[in-house]
Amino acid sequence: MSQKSAGESEALKMWRDLEAPGVAAFEDLARDAFARLPESFRALCEGLVIRIEDFPTDEVLDEMEAETPFDLLGLFQGIGRAQADAVAHTGQMPNMVFLYRRPILDYWAEHEETLGDVVTHVLVHEIGHHFGLSDDDMEAIEDRAN
Repeated sequence: MSQKSAGESEALKMWRDLEAPGVAAFEDLARDAFARLPESFRALCEGLVIRIEDFPTDEVLDEMEAETPFDLLGLFQGIGRAQADAVAHTGQMPNMVFLYRRPILDYWAEHEETLGDVVTHVLVHEIGHHFGLSDDDMEAIEDRAN
């Protein structure tokens, strides 16, 4: 292989020097994705906690019957709005959406989508569980966010 040419493109230099985004960068991506969701949708998410983790816990993997830690990109955990009236609120933990950084990065590497689009898709899908939305409803919200 030859030495770096004097005319190396900026795009090549960017990719050569780029590091995988860490948890803090994913938090920024998730905040940006959430901010781009329709205002009426975001207003309904009051109290929802969004967390970034590298992988799901072993307990989550067992509960979801996942074969590998890369099988889950995200998870809604809590009581969905559709079930909220049927469950007592005393001592209830906040509803949470987990975005799993390493599985999302793995998915991104194997598909022709931007990382921001993948994060938005997973976030909308998991929040959609919070509302009990259909796949078509979630797709429409995602389209409005992009």
